[in-house]
Amino acid sequence: MRVFFSAAISLGLILLGVWIGSFVFSVPNPAIADQNPTVVAEESATANPPPAANEPSALLESERNTMDVFRRADPSVVFVTNKALRRDFFSMNVTEVPQGAGSGFLWDEHGHVVTNFHVLEGGQAFSITLPTGVTRDARVVGVEPRKDIAVLHFDTEGLDLEPLPLGTSASLAVGQKVLAIGNPFGLDRTLTTGIISALGREFPTQGGFLIEDVIQTDASINPGNSGGPLLDSRGRVIGVNTAIYSPSGASAGIGFAIPIDTVGRIVPQLIRFGQVRRVGLGVRVLSDQIVQRWGIAGVGIREVTPGSEAARAGLRSVRADRYGRVYVDILVGLDGEPIDGFASLANALDGREPGERVTLSVRRDDETVEIEIHLQELGR
Repeated sequence: MRVFFSAAISLGLILLGVWIGSFVFSVPNPAIADQNPTVVAEESATANPPPAANEPSALLESERNTMDVFRRADPSVVFVTNKALRRDFFSMNVTEVPQGAGSGFLWDEHGHVVTNFHVLEGGQAFSITLPTGVTRDARVVGVEPRKDIAVLHFDTEGLDLEPLPLGTSASLAVGQKVLAIGNPFGLDRTLTTGIISALGREFPTQGGFLIEDVIQTDASINPGNSGGPLLDSRGRVIGVNTAIYSPSGASAGIGFAIPIDTVGRIVPQLIRFGQVRRVGLGVRVLSDQIVQRWGIAGVGIREVTPGSEAARAGLRSVRADRYGRVYVDILVGLDGEPIDGFASLANALDGREPGERVTLSVRRDDETVEIEIHLQELGR
């Protein structure tokens, strides 16, 4: 009986607590008694709506930067068409036949366009097409096959042109963001992005020469991108897209660009002289194969031109004594840099000025001598 009585009391207390709790929580709060919770929620959502996916505020900072660089650079990138002249066998009429295409960019407001030499190679007539759709005939101002650089010029009458700003390639770093603009496969303007994958690469060009300090990037560079600009995140040109490394001929994540410091040294000469002024020593050299047979790394001097800077500096032509022993001056260094062949010597002289003084390391009669010489312009 006592157990039953205790259970009844416990049950009564529980029911009383439930009734009191429901009463307390049902009392309206004066602060919010006149507000509709549903309306409040809707008003809050309306006051701070989420940004639409295509609004600038919804984009990442890197995306806005990419879009801004493309917007500013796009008007300065052109489509280059390479055409060959063909004469009809029966009518003897001459027609222009497209045989290649690539990209280029405005160097200045006077109508000079920078592109790759291989974009123009083999062509007899050329034209450029601006992003506005305007097409103008262009003529070749000058080319430098050894560095795969060429300059075109077109009539700018009635056009408002804005050249791209130039950066520098001396301070680039691996991992830095880059953007490539061009016309791959003849398509309209295309943008690809990536990073600098490596620096200081060497890329072979015609005649066994090398483009030094080439920029390697993973930004997609396909046929038609050649000659277009490689830009940094501020929209400055840091290189000229020149080639891809791919067995299939399509981008495989390895592209190369000629550094703008090299381009900036060549283009003004092409515009002014139509060619790059090259310097030399005033000598004729032996073929690399002959010197290599002797087990020596260097450039053998075959003949010193009379009256040249080499003759004044004391370099010697090939000579033999009465016993038939041959003596050859072997150039093995220039300003402390090793010279191991003709291409190495040509690259060491690249970018130097006529009259500049250099120090040659010459192996002569089982010893190495240092000879100072003033460089002379080739053709003199």
